[in-house]
Amino acid sequence: MATSTTTPASTITWKIDPAHSQAEFKVKHMMISNVKGSFSGLSGTLIEDTSDPTRSQIEASIDASTISTGDEQRDTHLKSADFFDQAQHPNMTFKSTKVEKKADGEYKVTGDLTVHGVTKPVTFAVEGPSAPGKDPWGNTRIGLSATTKINRKDFGLTWNAALETGGILVGEDVQITLDVQFIQA
Repeated sequence: MATSTTTPASTITWKIDPAHSQAEFKVKHMMISNVKGSFSGLSGTLIEDTSDPTRSQIEASIDASTISTGDEQRDTHLKSADFFDQAQHPNMTFKSTKVEKKADGEYKVTGDLTVHGVTKPVTFAVEGPSAPGKDPWGNTRIGLSATTKINRKDFGLTWNAALETGGILVGEDVQITLDVQFIQA
């Protein structure tokens, strides 16, 4: 009778470096051009399974108060109950449920995204992670980029205004791009 030997999974825990990470979004304004914005204040953990990356897990959170679109009045409106309702929902979160390898350095990461108190499954196209590198202080770092598109109405972000010329002020589809750097814990 043959016996099988299994190698224990090898994992590395990585923490998001908020000083070198950003979440960006863009949405159509007046159906004619994109308005872009960003959030800083990212936090979270990647547990990388180096023997089988599809068993890796990620959890992340974004502080809604860190929104910046380059216009203070618009930022205040986006933090209000009309949009993110930052007072009631101070954070947006993501927790992975499935990781699929697409090609070398490319993954599909599906998980539960919570925005405005509403949780829906979304899938990010991920490039990375990069090869580990040492910073000048001896920390080991990796980076990745991830993108997805959501319909803001799916998350209860329904405020809008009709335009006199027809159409709407704010588009429904929102493109999200994350550029994240991690430090080995």
